[in-house]
Amino acid sequence: MKFTISSSELSRTLSIANGVIGTNAVLPILEDFLFDIKGESLVLTATNLENTITTTLPVKADEDLKVAIPAKILMETMKSLPEQPVTFQVNPDNFAIELTTAFGKYKMAGDNPEEFPETSSQENAEVISVPGKTLDKAISKTVFATSNDELRLAMMGVLLQIDFNSLTFVATDAHKLVKYTFGGVNTDQNASLILPKKGLGLLKASISPSDTVEMAFDKKNVFFSFDQTTIVCRLIDAKYPDYNAVIPLENPNVLRLPRTDFMNSLKRINIFANKTTNQAILNLSEGSLTLSSQDLDFSNEATEQMSCEYSGDTISIGFNAKFLSEMLNVMDNKEIELHMSTPNRAGILVPSEQEEGEELLMLVMPVM
Repeated sequence: MKFTISSSELSRTLSIANGVIGTNAVLPILEDFLFDIKGESLVLTATNLENTITTTLPVKADEDLKVAIPAKILMETMKSLPEQPVTFQVNPDNFAIELTTAFGKYKMAGDNPEEFPETSSQENAEVISVPGKTLDKAISKTVFATSNDELRLAMMGVLLQIDFNSLTFVATDAHKLVKYTFGGVNTDQNASLILPKKGLGLLKASISPSDTVEMAFDKKNVFFSFDQTTIVCRLIDAKYPDYNAVIPLENPNVLRLPRTDFMNSLKRINIFANKTTNQAILNLSEGSLTLSSQDLDFSNEATEQMSCEYSGDTISIGFNAKFLSEMLNVMDNKEIELHMSTPNRAGILVPSEQEEGEELLMLVMPVM
């Protein structure tokens, strides 16, 4: 049994699908790609049991076949080839594979496809259409704020709240929080899901702004379908904390200044800050912002002044400069606002002007 496929097309697809395959697979078969050929279509699948990607490619085949191929050796071979047709010859008795290219022949051992895990079905799943550009933005603005603490399982993912015609993405690690809401979604659903960080990273690497993503979900999985590709992610089964309880409602002290200037200043100040706390002190008075940091252990100290718009009481408040820089880096507005109440309460970072149909809110806890 044999089939022929474009080397560059296959290489591009393998690079995306390889994001699922871990270095320490719990089963040897999970280190393989599953090739399932029916007619002139190749359905390629990779999985780590938590996340699965399936995509369809055109092939020329003499008959239907199914084989599992080791990912690493196939990836490295395809990457080393210029654009050309590659022919795979598969022995159905022992799944031995021979590749034929313009340069020569290469042999590798395939595996029994029957050992490959079944992909979850989305038969009774609810479906929502989301523009790829919007979904990409939602992932970019939230996934960085997730936790790496395995004792806080819920916080290791991104909360997705579906509220009829709007979607809200929330991520937090208890030190910082991001809430991103956008409307214009046509659905009658009302649900909450916790999406895994790795699955969202895989989705972001796969979609393009022009795609329309069909998002479906049931009690266990979420399915993202677009452009001949489906990504299945197992939902995190945990209770997400009540994030609204930590967002202060009264924040009379408002700082407004250019985002890029503020971010660059924080990066310089943080060089001289304590490496454990990354504390940057903001001293605010009318029309003036003084940023400072120090590391007493090494006698390091830095101070910068910035012109700004500020309304409120004179205040001195400390924040983690690294966290603030991460937040500012994923925003794309020219000017931002930092809303504060007292030195021991969280600060709220927002764009000075929200995009139409969107609302972005970022919270950062103070460093005392």
